[in-house]
Amino acid sequence: MDFIEELRWRGMLQDSTPGAEEFLKEGPTKGYIGFDPTAPSMTIGNYVQLMLLRLFQLSGHTPIILMGGATGRIGDPSGKDKERQLKSFEELDSNLKFQLEQAKKFLSFEGDNAAIVVNNLDFYKEMNVLDFLRDVGKTLTVSYMMSKDSVKNRLETGLSFTEFSYQLMQAYDFQKLYSEQDCKIQMGGSDQWGNITSGTEFIRRNVSGKAFAVTTPLLTKSDGKKFGKSEEGNIWLDPKMTTPYKFYQFWINADDADIPTFTRYFTLKSKAEVEAMESEHSDNPRKLKEILAEELTRRVHSDKAFEAVMNVSEILFGRTATEDSLRTLDQSDLETISNEIRSFEIDKSELSGGIKITDLLSNQTDVLKSVSEAKRAVKNNAISINKVKVTSDDHMITTTDLIQEKYVMMENGKKNKFMLIFK
Repeated sequence: MDFIEELRWRGMLQDSTPGAEEFLKEGPTKGYIGFDPTAPSMTIGNYVQLMLLRLFQLSGHTPIILMGGATGRIGDPSGKDKERQLKSFEELDSNLKFQLEQAKKFLSFEGDNAAIVVNNLDFYKEMNVLDFLRDVGKTLTVSYMMSKDSVKNRLETGLSFTEFSYQLMQAYDFQKLYSEQDCKIQMGGSDQWGNITSGTEFIRRNVSGKAFAVTTPLLTKSDGKKFGKSEEGNIWLDPKMTTPYKFYQFWINADDADIPTFTRYFTLKSKAEVEAMESEHSDNPRKLKEILAEELTRRVHSDKAFEAVMNVSEILFGRTATEDSLRTLDQSDLETISNEIRSFEIDKSELSGGIKITDLLSNQTDVLKSVSEAKRAVKNNAISINKVKVTSDDHMITTTDLIQEKYVMMENGKKNKFMLIFK
């Protein structure tokens, strides 16, 4: 696989320094992307860069994950319109450990081009401020640093010396990886171009070396909004922060116009496979969304998580779900369902003697207005408990109906679904 050509057909190539494409064709090399642990989890936006590393590895090169144990303590001004709030060291260390485990899922750590992990805190933890100012701060002039967009865009709103120095640290990172790991390429989003090219300048001035930069366009949606967010907020890679169901639904609910771009950024299918798939389903964008959503849910979460998503979807929208399929769901899936439909909390102690279905419908909840209306609904075969039709208005809800010791699903007709949560 030709790395640059691969990026080109996918629409993932924004800029590269002169000679980068030719250098990459000479043979296997090493390249890196940095990740600052300023959030408790990586997001789908971070996954764009993880895809870049994966494609780099599939092209025969060695990817380096540089975790920002040091730079995360400073804060990158790139793309920000105001100063970041600094995180505690303990929070950053915890974030770094978690994010690293997330990143490791998507690269191979075996074979000739096994991925490498480096923490840039190792570059600075023994360095004092005088060493930094003499060895790092002397390399670039203030006018050079001021010319970068990440600095220029912040001059009016304010930029501390702390964030101003970030450019020096990222540049020095590249120099250290060049010297210690023989790393010749730094990659990232287009908002990182200034910081990355500062690194190539560090290498040229300080070690008389030649290094290269490659960036991807910042991925936006067809409406111009930032990619990686839903109406509820960020799409996280941690299933506790964004459930696999919500993750899957993000792709299903994407604008039809975005799917060709999203597919090229995130699929591991070949160009021929993608073009054949798009030709086959040219009149069915929903199918293209389902294919991408399945591929990414399986890869980011797991095959088991995808099957659970299908179960949740079937329970919410399908017609063939059974009590058995409902009982196979775990607590997080049931919680997902309870967030998607109307839910009622009921004291669990009330189940000790059982709750009559008509009381449940009319008194414990407001699903129906009266006991007589509840009786008519049961008589008309409209009421189900855990996907099983209720045939008598004397039916009692007991602890045996609880799923995961907490949940009972109730339906009034085909479309009106409710979750009872017993606490």
